[in-house]
Amino acid sequence: MSVALDDRGLLLGDGLFETLRVVDGAPVDWTAHRDRLALGCAALGLPAPDEPVVWAAAQSALADAGLQSGLAALRITWTAGSGGRGLDRPDPCAPVLFATASPAPPPVGPARLITAQTRRNAGSLASRHKTLSYLDNVMARREARSAGADEAVMLNTEGHVACAAAANLFWIAEGRLWTPALDCGVLAGVTRAQVLARAAQAGLEVVETACGPDSLQRAEAVFLTNSLIGVRAVASLDGRSLAPSPWLVVLSPSET
Repeated sequence: MSVALDDRGLLLGDGLFETLRVVDGAPVDWTAHRDRLALGCAALGLPAPDEPVVWAAAQSALADAGLQSGLAALRITWTAGSGGRGLDRPDPCAPVLFATASPAPPPVGPARLITAQTRRNAGSLASRHKTLSYLDNVMARREARSAGADEAVMLNTEGHVACAAAANLFWIAEGRLWTPALDCGVLAGVTRAQVLARAAQAGLEVVETACGPDSLQRAEAVFLTNSLIGVRAVASLDGRSLAPSPWLVVLSPSET
């Protein structure tokens, strides 16, 4: 498909997206992603797309890409549609839906992290919903790649640990599981929620916290989560080596 030159998603980042893991043609955690997209629409003042239309677009994207078997990444994008020059949306707006699919091999080995200089605005809707405004994440990832790392830890504008550029962040310390609280500017990740639920089931105390980067320096183990990588151990943070934790096996979501 083509995108109109005046599409607000293209020009202004006015829209939302979801990325889903697909196993043998079946999108994983479809309902959770559908619900998060609907919450994002409510926050941005956009009408939510009709689920049968989204499902049909997803299946068409997988078929067009020849990815109805094996592992794939499915992206659902919902823009505010075309509009005139300036910031104001047309009333009513006519949102545009499109879906794309690509191969998604699992990551190789634990990740190497650095702490980025790029900060995250905890008060912005763009930090708490999966909007098309991803420039801060892009720049943080560029910092990581330039430093020879795989991923970047992002602090928010108050100096608290928030997340990685494309993942939620967890660490083990003092016999507890720690993760930044949502009000630190954290996306409510689908896999994040699953890990928190598994920790509760396993009797592992969870602390959702607002803390500085010194807390990560005291961590015994660190790991990342998102819908594509699942749970990925971290091998090093800012040059400090980290050992994997046996808790990762317990906390990892099932493969399908």
